[in-house]
Amino acid sequence: MVASSHCRTLVLRPAALLAVLLAACASAPPPPAPPAGPSAADIAFEHLGQRYLDEMLALTPVAATALGDHRYDDRLDDIGPTARAERTALAQELLTALTSIDDRQLSRTHQVDARLLEERLRSQLWESNELQEWRWNPLLYTDLAGNGLYLLMSREFAPLAVRLNAATARLEALPRLLAQVRDTLEPAAVPHVHAEVALEQNSGVLEVIADLIEPQIASLPPADQARLRSAIERARTAVSQQQIWLAKRLLPDAHGDFRLGEKLYDQKLHFALSSSLSREEIRTRALAELSRTRHRMYVLARSVLTARPDATALPEEPSPDQEQAVIQGALELAYADAPQRDRVFDAARQALADTERFVRAKDLLTVYDDPIKIIPMPAFERGVVLAFCDSPGPLDKGLATFYAVSPIPADWNETRVRSFLREYNTRAIDELTIHEAMPGHYVQLAHANRYPGALRAVLQSGTFVEGWAVYAEQLMEEQGFRDGDPLMQLIQLKWYLRSIGNALLDQGVHAGAMTREQAMQLMTHDTFQEEAEASAKWVRVQLTAAQLSTYFVGVQEHLALRQEARERWGASFTLKRYHDAVLSYGSPPVRYGRALLFDLPIPGE
Repeated sequence: MVASSHCRTLVLRPAALLAVLLAACASAPPPPAPPAGPSAADIAFEHLGQRYLDEMLALTPVAATALGDHRYDDRLDDIGPTARAERTALAQELLTALTSIDDRQLSRTHQVDARLLEERLRSQLWESNELQEWRWNPLLYTDLAGNGLYLLMSREFAPLAVRLNAATARLEALPRLLAQVRDTLEPAAVPHVHAEVALEQNSGVLEVIADLIEPQIASLPPADQARLRSAIERARTAVSQQQIWLAKRLLPDAHGDFRLGEKLYDQKLHFALSSSLSREEIRTRALAELSRTRHRMYVLARSVLTARPDATALPEEPSPDQEQAVIQGALELAYADAPQRDRVFDAARQALADTERFVRAKDLLTVYDDPIKIIPMPAFERGVVLAFCDSPGPLDKGLATFYAVSPIPADWNETRVRSFLREYNTRAIDELTIHEAMPGHYVQLAHANRYPGALRAVLQSGTFVEGWAVYAEQLMEEQGFRDGDPLMQLIQLKWYLRSIGNALLDQGVHAGAMTREQAMQLMTHDTFQEEAEASAKWVRVQLTAAQLSTYFVGVQEHLALRQEARERWGASFTLKRYHDAVLSYGSPPVRYGRALLFDLPIPGE
């Protein structure tokens, strides 16, 4: 794109040359002022943005459904080489057109959206041409198959008959999709762990059919019933064939490296974060925060244990072993308060009620009355994370948010269950609920989905979203949730340690050679995670790259932005004013939110 300023960012140079360059920049004529009303550039960009929403979503129908665009609900993605080339060509065409627009003539809103669209298109081209997950990541396709049906049936965005007929069409296309998966994946390039999880997730499609589709068949006219039953029969056969292929062909031959390596990881990190922070800077900050947070935990744990006759030594200046023992001793008190294995959902419901009551009483931000439901995580999504917030697509309005929690598997032995419930004790379920729901993802996305621009909504930043949820955890602790309970504070700091550890784990694995033993040491010792949690995170970090860094980088950016608002606004600063303002722009990267919040120039690359 044409630069938004004549003054480029300067690299370090000799002082005299730098002075000359700065003088030249200062004397350069200002860019032409944008005309009143929509400029020709604004009109051209709006047309381009609409092309992206129309043409790219038509080529990715499941993603369109997820976003709340239901024009393509009766289609299932084509993942063959011709369709893939079509998507890549469209991305390149749109990027070329975008770079021809003089963004100095765009409104501030369009400047932000243009940056977001450019980043997304460049990311899409890089993913297709360089990362090439399409040839080695089978989880892309288990997600397509599962969500292709689940998204149609989980929310009432249209009459049941309309959704069932769309599901029928997708079921009819499922055998074609699964055949394309077998033709597209290169078994030798697939990491073994990806093949293992794909084998576990594949049959989850059958649960969606059995639980959400088959019970509704009788609501259709007889001809539609017959068509749906036939589609289900063929789909079940195709899923069974896929299961055999995954077990007999893919899994034995899956010898790919799950590590991206420095070059690919740094590129993916750049696209994922949309931040100026480099991998090295993230590591430096994370290590400093790890040390600082552990010290805070020690001080808090020492105060908790002081009055207990069985406490270990509590020196003001502890050795590393003493610090570890004291923090662990205080955490044990929190771990003792845990729900029964069959009461996790009840604990989550209570936590949601309590956190909402607290947020409203403190008037921390606007809480909309959008519906939210706690549900079991769909089977085809299990195996990567314990819980997630499933917000309705930004183009859907008035539908429920799902706070999805993975049930404790029935085949877990008591040792594994105890480990899980120590990690997800009662206070930790509070923390999880703060992160996923109140005032975390559910509240933030309810604000974001009210932003009027469809393009901004579609191009949301994961760093903003995840950073906000971690920020929400700290906010609730600062405001005295659970009456300032020190064990609640200790659990919050432990969860912050998890975010710090996520960033170190992410780059240590994908841009380094961190072993499972080293990863487990970081998680179970340095950040106090239980064995079961750490084992699941080890699987997750092999399956994903860069996403685990969004938590730490995002919360650092949110905290810095709030501090800047305090300093700029002075006595007029209130948490509600700040929160409602920063959430009003959708979910762009924090640096764009900062520019909008303080009326600053929109940053470029």
